[in-house]
Amino acid sequence: MEWRNSLGYPDPTAAKALARVMAEEKAKAKRYRPLIYICSPFAGDIDYNTSRARGYCRFAVSEGCIPLAPHLYFPQFLDEDDKESRELGLFFALVLLTKCEAVWVFGGRITAGMGQEISKAERQGIPIRYFTDRCEEVVRDENSSR
Repeated sequence: MEWRNSLGYPDPTAAKALARVMAEEKAKAKRYRPLIYICSPFAGDIDYNTSRARGYCRFAVSEGCIPLAPHLYFPQFLDEDDKESRELGLFFALVLLTKCEAVWVFGGRITAGMGQEISKAERQGIPIRYFTDRCEEVVRDENSSR
């Protein structure tokens, strides 16, 4: 690749620098993965719901995304059975939700916590996609209720 300056003279230094910048940008584009908030039930059958959430995270990775599932992380150090601790965990989760490019909602049941997450995403203008518990996307009518 031979680049020339404004006077028409060969400028190999600029050519090499520009080629390197273009190669770096191309590599970044291949590595880019959006951060996706995973919204799924947790309370109730915690073992089953945790297993499902892990599967939803694997699905997001297979779709080229970085999954964020606070309901898998925060119960490691916050007590789900303590109301104050649970509210703190939901507050933390809602803060993290605002850093995501989209929210993916899984399953056919919207829990109270999930409802708060969906409402926050709507208020923030964050795109929301809905999936069955088998990771099949569900097209929703904008006028339909959750």
